[in-house]
Amino acid sequence: MASNAFVSRRRGSGQRRAERRAADLGRQRTLISPAQLARPRGRTVYWIVFGVVIVLFTLAFLGPLYWMVTGGLKTTQEVVQSPPTAFPTSVHTENYSRAWTVMDLSRLLFNTLYYAFGALAFQMLFDVAAAYSLSKLRPIFGKVILGMMLATLMIPATVLVVPQYLTVLDVPIVQRNLLNSPWAIWLPSVTNAFNIFLLKRFFDSIPRELLDAAAIDGASPLRTLRSVVLPISRPILGVVSIFAIVGVWKDFLWPMLTLPDPSKQTLNVGIYSLASGVPENVLIAALTIASIPTLLIFLLFQRNIMSGLTAGGLKG
Repeated sequence: MASNAFVSRRRGSGQRRAERRAADLGRQRTLISPAQLARPRGRTVYWIVFGVVIVLFTLAFLGPLYWMVTGGLKTTQEVVQSPPTAFPTSVHTENYSRAWTVMDLSRLLFNTLYYAFGALAFQMLFDVAAAYSLSKLRPIFGKVILGMMLATLMIPATVLVVPQYLTVLDVPIVQRNLLNSPWAIWLPSVTNAFNIFLLKRFFDSIPRELLDAAAIDGASPLRTLRSVVLPISRPILGVVSIFAIVGVWKDFLWPMLTLPDPSKQTLNVGIYSLASGVPENVLIAALTIASIPTLLIFLLFQRNIMSGLTAGGLKG
C-alpha cells in the first residue's frame, strides 16, 4: 500500500511538472510553435533552415574579408583576372611588407591613432559631463536640450559637411583656420549626441541613494562624479571609447577635406591618395593592414560592447 501511494505521488508530481513545462512553452512566442518543434519532422526542418541561414550570413559577412586577405597574397595578374580564383595559386607575403613600405603605413597609422585617441579624450571629458548634468544635476530645460541633441541624429551627416567645413575654415570669434590641424578632427567629434544619450541612459540607472550618501559625506557633484559614478560606469565608458576610436578610424570624407597635407593625413585618406601609384595586390594588402586594428578591437571587446549597450536598460 505504501509503495503504491509513493508511486502515485511520483506520477502526480511528474505530471504536474510536464503540465508546467507545457504551459511555459505555450507562453513563449516563437516563429515555430512548440508543438511543431517537438515533432521529428519539425525539428529536422528547423535545423536545416537554421543551418542554411547561418551559412549564408557567414558567407555574406566573411566573404569580402576573405577576398581582401587572399587578394593581398596574389600576383597582380591573378587579382585582375576573370573569373577570380578562390585560392592564391602562389602565396606572396612580400606584398604586405611592400605595402607597409611604399605607402608609408607606419606614419598613417600613427596619425590615425593620434587623432582617434585625441577625439576619445575630448569625448570622455565633454560627453560625460553633459550626460551627468542632464541625468543627475537636472538643469533647467534639460529635457528640451536632450531632445534637441537627439534631433540632430535625424540629420544626415553629409548635410552638415559644408557648414562644418566653413566653421573650421574660419572659426567664429577666435578667427582661426583649423585646416591641417588635429583640432579639425577633434572638435566636431565632441558633439556626439548618440554617445551622450548612451551615457545619460546608464547614469539614469544609478541609484539616487549612492549620490545622496556621497552628498551627506560632503562630496561635491564633481567629486561624486569622479569617485562614485565613473568607477561603476566602466562598461558604458568602454563602449563609448570604442565608438569614438572606430568613428575616427573609419571616417574618410571629413579628414580628406580638412587634412590636405599628405604628412598629416589619416590611414583611409592616405591609402586613397596613393592608390593610383601602386598595383592592385599591394593596395589590397594595405587595406587589409588598415582593417586589422578595428577587427582586433571588436574581437577583444565584443562582450564589453554588448554588456555596455544593454547596461542601464533596467533600473534598480
